Amino acid sequence: MKVGSDADYILEFKGIGKYFPGVQALKDVSFTVRKGEILALLGENGAGKSTLMKILAGAYIKDEGEIYIDGKPADITCPEDSERLGVAIIYQEFNLVPGLTVAENIFMRRQPKKNGMIDWKRMNQMAQAIIDEIDINIRPTDIVNTLTVAEQQMVEICKAVSLNSKILIMDEPTSALTESETQKLFNVVRSLNKKDVTMIFITHRMDEVFEICTNTVILRDGQFITAAPISELTLDQIIEYIVGRSLTEIYPERDNEIGEEYLEVRNLTDGGKRVHPSSFVAHKGEILGFAGLVGAGRTELMRLIFGADKIKGGTVLIGGKKVHIRNEKDAIRFGIGLVPEDRRRQGLVLALNVRENIIMANYEHQKTWFYLDPQKEKQVCAKYIDKLLIKTPGQTQYAKFLSGGNQQKIAVAKWLNCNPDIIILDEPTRGIDVNAKYEIYNIIIQLAREGKVIIFVSSELPELIGMCDRIIVMHEGKISGEVTGGEMNQKSIMYLATVEGGKANGAN
Repeated sequence: MKVGSDADYILEFKGIGKYFPGVQALKDVSFTVRKGEILALLGENGAGKSTLMKILAGAYIKDEGEIYIDGKPADITCPEDSERLGVAIIYQEFNLVPGLTVAENIFMRRQPKKNGMIDWKRMNQMAQAIIDEIDINIRPTDIVNTLTVAEQQMVEICKAVSLNSKILIMDEPTSALTESETQKLFNVVRSLNKKDVTMIFITHRMDEVFEICTNTVILRDGQFITAAPISELTLDQIIEYIVGRSLTEIYPERDNEIGEEYLEVRNLTDGGKRVHPSSFVAHKGEILGFAGLVGAGRTELMRLIFGADKIKGGTVLIGGKKVHIRNEKDAIRFGIGLVPEDRRRQGLVLALNVRENIIMANYEHQKTWFYLDPQKEKQVCAKYIDKLLIKTPGQTQYAKFLSGGNQQKIAVAKWLNCNPDIIILDEPTRGIDVNAKYEIYNIIIQLAREGKVIIFVSSELPELIGMCDRIIVMHEGKISGEVTGGEMNQKSIMYLATVEGGKANGAN
């Protein structure tokens, strides 16, 4: 799609190609971006969106094609080249130094100096001016690791503003934000856009596309598919362009049968630091959801059950018997698996290949006598690649080269290889596309059919409502209530997840 004169375009991609070992990530990608637009860059995991933006940001070097910024060829071989051309990127995994202040992070490698020394006063003043411009409630002297995820997101935006960026790329910027935090971010996006900053917005949340973006470009399998104004597209059309076919159902039909009570948690706590005494039960074959705002204690409660954090009080019963879970090895021995919310840092070892990641939690299963059996390893890996429909060139492909959806499937496969009876899934669909989500949902339902206890933690309420048999809601480290049947709607869940809901259920 090309309308208007070349002068309208701030950015042009012409025939971009990129290769990784065994994978062609981008093939002949060409499109244009107008000055001042908010462009939604859409596609499945593995479609090439992040790869293309990393090329623009200087993190990767293209193998083919040309990039033009303001009509001039852009030779981008490193992040410094990109910054010099007015391009800034905010990655899904923040590029901040946790132990430094907000001001130090904003002006890293660019600190103002006086007599050869860093001018701390001026740097803090410059940071404060940017903070005031964006209108956020943080201070230049705040240490980054004391800030919330949303506030750290704003620090990344401050860095971009400090560079006088004319093109700002945001890769899944709302994946870890609450609804209110997302709206604050959108206000900042609109404010920057009024100052003619061009935005490229990567997201899998379709409601956000229609709320904040003006135009869209869709990639599939590393190739350009279409471009159009958002106003000319429906949700069904976007999804069909993304996956290459119509997707008639968002959530698969559930036919799991709920069996006997199997897991009981009684007054489990970390001493009140993040989790107050919490109790619940879960049944075989049940998909039990956990809802709550960011910081409600859902992840922390799951980590206690799995032994990743130290239990300071309470008990866990499995099959009616009390178990002592002191660490992750104990949890695995008692048949518990945890797919953590941060798959890249906690769920996988990206520097290892697919096979190594799948077998790492249960080496005993792949041994013959006292030695790892390569043939067994291959058989186990092939089994889960087939069962979970993992798209990979081979078992020895490094995990870091796979899409987010396929990385998520590998994280699930790792725990299935341990044959757990209780599977905890913490934000299992965060940052993955609609098609990969549907495949993950099918996996979850199949596991429930097999009689597994499924605990499903998610910040997406429609997902919990569409997938779960029952939903427990947390507020400020306590269980504030649960909803079932006709009560499983967003209004009821949000009531229990907020301050008022917490008060009504004794959480304060």
